[in-house]
Amino acid sequence: MALTAAGMVATMYGAFLWAPTEVTMGDVQRIFYIHMACWAVAFPAYFVVSFTGIAYLINGNMKWDRIGLACAEIGTLFCTGGLITGPLWAKPAWGVWWTWDMRLTLSLIVWLLYLSYLLLRDFIEEPVKRAKFAAIYGIFAIPAVIFDYMAIRLWRTQHPQPVIMGGEGSGLDPTMRMVLLISTVTFVVWFILLAMLRVRLEKQRDEVSQLRRELMMGS
Repeated sequence: MALTAAGMVATMYGAFLWAPTEVTMGDVQRIFYIHMACWAVAFPAYFVVSFTGIAYLINGNMKWDRIGLACAEIGTLFCTGGLITGPLWAKPAWGVWWTWDMRLTLSLIVWLLYLSYLLLRDFIEEPVKRAKFAAIYGIFAIPAVIFDYMAIRLWRTQHPQPVIMGGEGSGLDPTMRMVLLISTVTFVVWFILLAMLRVRLEKQRDEVSQLRRELMMGS
C-alpha cells in the first residue's frame, strides 16, 4: 500500500512538474502519462481473464474464476480511465472530444464487452455454471483486445502512432520515458494490489455462500 502511494506521488510529480513540456501540444500532453498507464494495465488484465478462463476449463478450480473476475473488474476500471483521459487529451489536441476512428471505436467495444461480462455474471446464480460461462466469454472476448492493441499498427487512425517501438520517428525524450516508466510500474503495482484484495474478498464471499447453503440444507 505504501509503495503504491509513493508511486502515485512520484507519478504526479513526474507528469506535472518533472517531465518537459511537449513542443506541439503543450501541457495537455501530460495526460499521456496517466492515459498510457491505464491502458498498460487494462490490456494485460484482460489477457489474464482469458488465461484464467482456460485454466478453469482445464481443472475446474474456482480460484481461477475468482482471479478472472478480479482482473475483469479492475481491467474495466482502468479501461474506463483510459476512455476518460483520452477525450480530455483529444479535445485540445484534435479539436473534438471523440471521433469514430478504428482505435477509439475498438476501445469502446472492448469496454462494452467486459462491462457486459460483469453484468451477465450477475444473472447466473449457480457458481459452476457462472464460472464456465465466464471462462468461455473471457476466451472469446480476447480477439477484440488484440485488434484494439494492433489498430494503430494495422490502420491509419486519428489516434497517434506508437511512441515506443513504433518504428522510424518514434521515441520519447529520456525524461518523458522515465516518467512513463514510473507511472506504468505504479499502475501495475496498484493493479496487483487491488487484484489480490479482490480475490481475497471473493473467496470469503464464496465461503460464506457455501456455509449458508450448508446451513439451509441442514435445517
